[in-house]
Amino acid sequence: MTTATGVGSMPGDSDDAYAEAVRLVLGELPDLPHVPELPGRGVTAAMTGRALAVVDGLAADLQPAGWRLTDTSGVDHRRARSLLAQDLDTVEELAQDYTGTFKTQVAGPWTLAATVEKPRGDKVLSDHGARRELAQALAEGITVHLADLRRRISGVDRWIVQVDEPALAAVVNAQVPTASGFGRHRRVDLPEASAHLEWMVAAISDAGGEAWVHSCAPQTPWSLVAGTGAHGLSADLDVLGPADLDTFAEVLESGRSAALGVVPSTDPATEPSDARLTERVQRWLDMLGLDPEGVRDHLLVTPTCGLAGATPGWAARAVRLAATVARNL
Repeated sequence: MTTATGVGSMPGDSDDAYAEAVRLVLGELPDLPHVPELPGRGVTAAMTGRALAVVDGLAADLQPAGWRLTDTSGVDHRRARSLLAQDLDTVEELAQDYTGTFKTQVAGPWTLAATVEKPRGDKVLSDHGARRELAQALAEGITVHLADLRRRISGVDRWIVQVDEPALAAVVNAQVPTASGFGRHRRVDLPEASAHLEWMVAAISDAGGEAWVHSCAPQTPWSLVAGTGAHGLSADLDVLGPADLDTFAEVLESGRSAALGVVPSTDPATEPSDARLTERVQRWLDMLGLDPEGVRDHLLVTPTCGLAGATPGWAARAVRLAATVARNL
């Protein structure tokens, strides 16, 4: 059976909006709900702040230029951790009777390295030792985080951890700006890029979870990602090139999962019909010579990216539309 799920982020800037987002994903995505993220509440709830709340053994603080590693946790880092715990309390309360599969998300090691600064400035990405330390602290932290989730929602028998890597393409293509903005950080060699992702995949697997990698950025090196052992790939179908499509096809044929982003993640000028979106996925399967019956249990339908930029009305509609397309398939 083809399944629908969300990418992660939802619109809203209040605790009430968070609770409503949890109710929405539980009600409309019953086969694979996810822990929502509401970055509209500020930097402590956005992708980098939320991942730093998961990181184990490293402290951080919010500076004018953004998040920076520090000797002791600053007030904003403590707020990020507190907000994450508060959100998980809400998920635990509303999902206490849930049984089945559940998904959570965390920014990956390369996206963190590209968005967090070293103690004396400039991105962690600029220092080989610093980016290694951050990646390992993130891998250790996700183990603790997953154990906490398993304790909170005891009916879940399969936890999926989606590693968000929107900056991976920029990292391997030397497109991350330096602190001055006038230069670009050197590209990271592919073996190192792969190794840091492999640590995450291994940590998730060792903790009893299932690792997926998501990016809705063009030029993401999907063949590299697939080679890390990740069990699922998740992307916006619009930004995949021919070689990427082949990688996704190979993932499906090998019995792993592929989540295709086909539902607009922001309010469209004209709403696409579920029939049109269903036909698009069917054409893609046909183009790659994939038997729908053979891969449907490993195929997922999602919005093209996170829904934080959508209106609440479209976010709800997008989730329902994804679920309808999955049922059609």
